[in-house]
Amino acid sequence: MSSDQDHLQQTDTEERFDFKKDSEAAYAAEKGLTEDTIHAISDDKDEPDWMRERRLRALKQFQAMPMPTDWPGQPDLSEVEIDEIVPYIRPDIDTRGGVEDWTDLPDDIKDTFDKLGIPEAEKNALSGVGAQYESEVVYQNMRERWEDKGVVFMNMDQAVQEHPELVKEHFMTDCVPPSDNKFAALHGAIWSGGSFVYVPEDVTVDMPVQAYFRMNSEGMGQFEHTLIIAEEGSEVHYIEGCSAPKYSAFNLHSGGVEVYVGENAHVQYSTVQNWSKNTYNLNTKRALVEQEGRMEWISGSMGSKATMLYPSTVLKGRGASDNHITIAFAGEGQDIDTGAKVYHNAPDTKSTIESKSISKDGGRTNYRGLVHIADGAENSSTAVECDALMFDNESTSDTMPYMEINESKVDVAHEATVGKIGDEDIFYLQTRGLDDDDAKQMIVSGFIEPITEELPIEYAVELNRLVELEMEGSLG
Repeated sequence: MSSDQDHLQQTDTEERFDFKKDSEAAYAAEKGLTEDTIHAISDDKDEPDWMRERRLRALKQFQAMPMPTDWPGQPDLSEVEIDEIVPYIRPDIDTRGGVEDWTDLPDDIKDTFDKLGIPEAEKNALSGVGAQYESEVVYQNMRERWEDKGVVFMNMDQAVQEHPELVKEHFMTDCVPPSDNKFAALHGAIWSGGSFVYVPEDVTVDMPVQAYFRMNSEGMGQFEHTLIIAEEGSEVHYIEGCSAPKYSAFNLHSGGVEVYVGENAHVQYSTVQNWSKNTYNLNTKRALVEQEGRMEWISGSMGSKATMLYPSTVLKGRGASDNHITIAFAGEGQDIDTGAKVYHNAPDTKSTIESKSISKDGGRTNYRGLVHIADGAENSSTAVECDALMFDNESTSDTMPYMEINESKVDVAHEATVGKIGDEDIFYLQTRGLDDDDAKQMIVSGFIEPITEELPIEYAVELNRLVELEMEGSLG
């Protein structure tokens, strides 16, 4: 590809994520968080009383918890003022719960997702798509052949109405209760939108389903909830994409993800996030895995001013397994604090964690992880590998692994490397005809290959382009 073509391609990618649209809202809550806010959101959604009550309980828990400030080396959250956030904005569309045809969307919203490439991805690589704009899902579709097998893919607000027993049983109960942390409680109080995925026993969904979350308004919060239930022997790959344009005021993203992996089931959860550099990304994600079940987390974190995100897995049943592959990129003014947590609560369980981080222009990345092996979890094994790549002397990369091993018959391995891009490597590639920027990009592409090879080709290409733009300082 010529340099002109490459520049045009990267410019096009940049424009896809950082554009802004002036959109009408059908309803917007007032700034701040009170019981009146909860009632207003619940009334606007016409929710059943049991969900309203859960929201109010979560609000009380949120109000009783202090802001997390005592973790060593954690990002600065002093700018996060919940009372300055607009917690709920419902876009102006005719159909609550989202339309099933792109052409039925208002032009401003349709143009947004057209630029993000969602319709094209749906045609080429996906079995279902949900698209959320601000606080509500505006588009939802699932291929008929999966619906015929009993697969359910709909937005969470719709699931509350149509599958109340399943939602009651699983929503913020055993997996991510509001008591887990302050932002989980916040999420439980004002969650809106997100995805509900149910895969029946022995059904394999052999094409990914995707949800895309877009924040468009300044000074808002997005609090989507994702609930995935994979019954015994089933399999599904869920892809999450996120983005927001940059504004002068800060935005807050505090989503919640709960995954239930049945016996011998397999769930892969892939995330490609590109939040703008005024966004605080504070999520809680967790999976519960039964006997011989398998959970995979594939995460690419670009953008955001600060991120605190540690997908966790509880291996409940004998022979359950978990795999994490993560990449984090921090540029100027960014503090990306990510990692993984795994709890081995049964014998013969296995986990692997592979973390890649890149920092430049004074940015900071940090791997913060926990592996817990319970007493009695015999013959369990875990392997943790953390690799950090720094571009300059001003950037920082830290590693904070924590191991709690309460069983002697286990296999535990940990490896961490931190390095800078060497002049010798750059010089070698320059002797092969590459300029300085291309040489660095080639080294970084090789560094992140473990994650890109786990994604469908469309998303691997997108992730590589985002990394290239971050290296140039073109995003956010």
